Amino acid sequence: MDKEQSIQFAQKYLEDLLSFFGANITVSSTCDEDVIELSVPSNELNSLFIGRNAETLRSLQYIVSTVLRNKEGELTRVNIDIADYKKQRNDRLSKQAAEWVAEVRETGKPRVLDLNASDRRIVHQVAGEYSDVRTFSEGEGRDRRLTIAPADVDAPEVDVETDVETISKSE
Repeated sequence: MDKEQSIQFAQKYLEDLLSFFGANITVSSTCDEDVIELSVPSNELNSLFIGRNAETLRSLQYIVSTVLRNKEGELTRVNIDIADYKKQRNDRLSKQAAEWVAEVRETGKPRVLDLNASDRRIVHQVAGEYSDVRTFSEGEGRDRRLTIAPADVDAPEVDVETDVETISKSE
């Protein structure tokens, strides 16, 4: 399956999946940096599709992504946004991250946060705009934590795009 077929398949698959819940919804799709972006308009089932702590939303993404991998789609990374939930959440989290950075800059004390991978990525990006702070993640899986610290704190460097650590070579 080429890129265009992957996008069309993901869009149709999500529409079919949502129809099992009685929702006849047209999903819009785009592709941004090899990630299929699927947008579901606001409807009466928003809370059901998003779920508590967005668990249902993440599960929908996982299902669509897994099916694309099994169908050997050229694109397999999927981001689903329902009623702009993720966009609004990202905006709120960006503001909160800026406050955390300001706190670390003021106090000089590191701040450890328990966030999921997509939230960690947003905080890494926001903190990356400041030269006097740095972020790094430690731990594995659900135990992974993000730390915002003053730049002079010795810590692993972080690849913001993949949230992968590399050891800092300080001399």
